[in-house]
Amino acid sequence: MAVTRWLDDDEQRTWRAFLAASQLVQEELDRQLQRDSGMPHAYYAVLVKLSEAPGRTMRMSELAAEVGSSQSRLSHAVKRLEERGWVRREPCAVDRRVSWAVLTDQGFAVLTAAAPGHVEAVRQTLFDRLTPDQLGQLREICAAILPASTPSTPSTPSIPS
Repeated sequence: MAVTRWLDDDEQRTWRAFLAASQLVQEELDRQLQRDSGMPHAYYAVLVKLSEAPGRTMRMSELAAEVGSSQSRLSHAVKRLEERGWVRREPCAVDRRVSWAVLTDQGFAVLTAAAPGHVEAVRQTLFDRLTPDQLGQLREICAAILPASTPSTPSTPSIPS
Protein backbone atom coordinates (compact mmCIF):
# COMPACT_ATOMS: atom_id res chain seq x y z
CA MET A 1 0.00 0.00 0.00
CA ALA A 2 1.29 3.43 -0.95
CA VAL A 3 2.08 5.99 1.71
CA THR A 4 -0.09 9.11 1.56
CA ARG A 5 1.94 12.24 0.87
CA TRP A 6 -0.04 14.66 3.02
CA LEU A 7 0.12 18.35 2.26
CA ASP A 8 2.26 20.39 4.61
CA ASP A 9 0.89 23.64 6.05
CA ASP A 10 2.24 25.79 3.21
CA GLU A 11 0.90 23.43 0.54
CA GLN A 12 -2.47 23.29 2.28
CA ARG A 13 -2.72 27.12 2.35
CA THR A 14 -1.69 27.27 -1.31
CA TRP A 15 -4.21 24.60 -2.32
CA ARG A 16 -7.06 26.27 -0.49
CA ALA A 17 -6.16 29.69 -1.87
CA PHE A 18 -6.10 28.23 -5.39
CA LEU A 19 -9.53 26.62 -4.92
CA ALA A 20 -11.04 29.79 -3.48
CA ALA A 21 -9.55 32.03 -6.19
CA SER A 22 -10.65 29.67 -8.99
CA GLN A 23 -14.16 29.50 -7.59
CA LEU A 24 -14.36 33.28 -7.15
CA VAL A 25 -13.30 33.96 -10.74
CA GLN A 26 -15.75 31.40 -12.16
CA GLU A 27 -18.64 32.64 -10.02
CA GLU A 28 -18.00 36.30 -10.84
CA LEU A 29 -17.81 35.62 -14.58
CA ASP A 30 -20.91 33.44 -14.52
CA ARG A 31 -22.82 36.05 -12.49
CA GLN A 32 -21.84 38.85 -14.89
CA LEU A 33 -22.82 36.89 -18.00
CA GLN A 34 -26.13 35.78 -16.47
CA ARG A 35 -26.94 39.35 -15.40
CA ASP A 36 -25.87 41.16 -18.55
CA SER A 37 -26.41 38.58 -21.30
CA GLY A 38 -28.78 35.99 -19.88
CA MET A 39 -26.42 33.07 -20.35
CA PRO A 40 -24.13 31.02 -18.15
CA HIS A 41 -20.38 31.09 -18.69
CA ALA A 42 -20.55 27.55 -20.11
CA TYR A 43 -22.77 28.74 -22.99
CA TYR A 44 -20.50 31.70 -23.61
CA ALA A 45 -17.53 29.32 -23.86
CA VAL A 46 -19.38 27.24 -26.49
CA LEU A 47 -20.20 30.35 -28.52
CA VAL A 48 -16.58 31.55 -28.32
CA LYS A 49 -15.17 28.21 -29.51
CA LEU A 50 -17.61 28.14 -32.42
CA SER A 51 -16.78 31.76 -33.33
CA GLU A 52 -13.09 30.81 -33.60
CA ALA A 53 -13.68 27.71 -35.74
CA PRO A 54 -13.46 27.79 -39.53
CA GLY A 55 -16.93 28.54 -40.86
CA ARG A 56 -18.06 28.90 -37.23
CA THR A 57 -18.60 25.13 -37.33
CA MET A 58 -17.22 22.28 -35.21
CA ARG A 59 -17.87 18.58 -34.73
CA MET A 60 -19.85 18.12 -31.54
CA SER A 61 -17.23 15.73 -30.15
CA GLU A 62 -14.43 18.21 -30.84
CA LEU A 63 -16.45 21.05 -29.32
CA ALA A 64 -17.05 18.98 -26.17
CA ALA A 65 -13.33 18.38 -25.81
CA GLU A 66 -12.50 22.05 -26.43
CA VAL A 67 -14.87 23.31 -23.73
CA GLY A 68 -13.98 20.51 -21.31
CA SER A 69 -17.45 19.00 -21.29
CA SER A 70 -18.92 15.53 -21.63
CA GLN A 71 -20.74 14.81 -24.88
CA SER A 72 -24.07 14.57 -23.07
CA ARG A 73 -23.58 17.85 -21.19
CA LEU A 74 -22.57 19.61 -24.40
CA SER A 75 -25.56 18.13 -26.21
CA HIS A 76 -27.84 19.60 -23.54
CA ALA A 77 -26.15 23.01 -23.80
CA VAL A 78 -26.37 23.00 -27.60
CA LYS A 79 -30.05 22.09 -27.36
CA ARG A 80 -30.63 25.19 -25.21
CA LEU A 81 -28.56 27.33 -27.59
CA GLU A 82 -30.59 25.96 -30.52
CA GLU A 83 -33.82 26.94 -28.74
CA ARG A 84 -32.49 30.50 -28.56
CA GLY A 85 -31.52 30.46 -32.24
CA TRP A 86 -27.83 30.95 -31.45
CA VAL A 87 -26.57 27.56 -32.66
CA ARG A 88 -27.87 24.95 -35.05
CA ARG A 89 -26.94 21.31 -35.44
CA GLU A 90 -26.28 19.79 -38.82
CA PRO A 91 -25.77 16.13 -39.65
CA CYS A 92 -22.59 15.15 -41.45
CA ALA A 93 -23.24 14.22 -45.08
CA VAL A 94 -20.63 11.43 -45.12
CA ASP A 95 -20.83 10.01 -41.57
CA ARG A 96 -24.18 9.72 -39.82
CA ARG A 97 -22.45 9.34 -36.45
CA VAL A 98 -21.11 12.90 -36.70
CA SER A 99 -23.06 16.06 -35.90
CA TRP A 100 -21.84 19.57 -36.49
CA ALA A 101 -22.56 22.58 -34.29
CA VAL A 102 -22.84 25.82 -36.23
CA LEU A 103 -22.85 29.30 -34.73
CA THR A 104 -25.70 31.26 -36.33
CA ASP A 105 -25.51 34.93 -37.25
CA GLN A 106 -27.86 35.63 -34.34
CA GLY A 107 -25.55 33.69 -32.00
CA PHE A 108 -22.53 35.61 -33.25
CA ALA A 109 -24.38 38.89 -32.67
CA VAL A 110 -25.26 37.83 -29.11
CA LEU A 111 -21.64 36.85 -28.50
CA THR A 112 -20.37 40.11 -29.92
CA ALA A 113 -22.73 42.04 -27.66
CA ALA A 114 -21.76 39.98 -24.58
CA ALA A 115 -17.98 40.15 -25.12
CA PRO A 116 -17.23 43.71 -23.90
CA GLY A 117 -18.95 43.20 -20.54
CA HIS A 118 -17.35 39.79 -20.14
CA VAL A 119 -13.87 41.11 -20.89
CA GLU A 120 -14.38 43.93 -18.39
CA ALA A 121 -15.44 41.37 -15.77
CA VAL A 122 -12.31 39.30 -16.52
CA ARG A 123 -10.18 42.41 -16.09
CA GLN A 124 -11.85 43.45 -12.81
CA THR A 125 -11.89 39.95 -11.35
CA LEU A 126 -8.42 38.85 -12.34
CA PHE A 127 -6.06 41.10 -14.28
CA ASP A 128 -6.63 44.37 -12.41
CA ARG A 129 -5.65 42.60 -9.19
CA LEU A 130 -2.27 41.42 -10.49
CA THR A 131 1.01 43.20 -11.14
CA PRO A 132 2.71 42.57 -14.49
CA ASP A 133 5.16 40.24 -12.72
CA GLN A 134 2.29 38.31 -11.11
CA LEU A 135 0.56 38.03 -14.48
CA GLY A 136 3.68 36.42 -15.95
CA GLN A 137 3.95 34.10 -12.97
CA LEU A 138 0.30 33.09 -13.28
CA ARG A 139 0.77 32.33 -16.99
CA GLU A 140 3.84 30.20 -16.23
CA ILE A 141 2.05 28.37 -13.42
CA CYS A 142 -0.96 27.63 -15.61
CA ALA A 143 1.29 26.40 -18.43
CA ALA A 144 3.05 24.07 -15.98
CA ILE A 145 -0.28 22.64 -14.77
CA LEU A 146 -1.98 22.23 -18.15
CA PRO A 147 -1.14 19.26 -20.36
CA ALA A 148 1.10 20.07 -23.31
CA SER A 149 -1.74 19.34 -25.74
CA THR A 150 -3.99 22.06 -24.30
CA PRO A 151 -4.00 25.13 -26.56
CA SER A 152 -3.11 28.25 -24.60
CA THR A 153 -4.49 30.72 -27.10
CA PRO A 154 -6.61 30.44 -30.21
CA SER A 155 -4.78 30.89 -33.48
CA THR A 156 -7.25 33.46 -34.76
CA PRO A 157 -9.31 34.88 -31.92
CA SER A 158 -12.47 36.62 -32.98
CA ILE A 159 -14.13 37.18 -29.62
CA PRO A 160 -12.17 37.30 -26.32
CA SER A 161 -13.03 34.47 -23.95
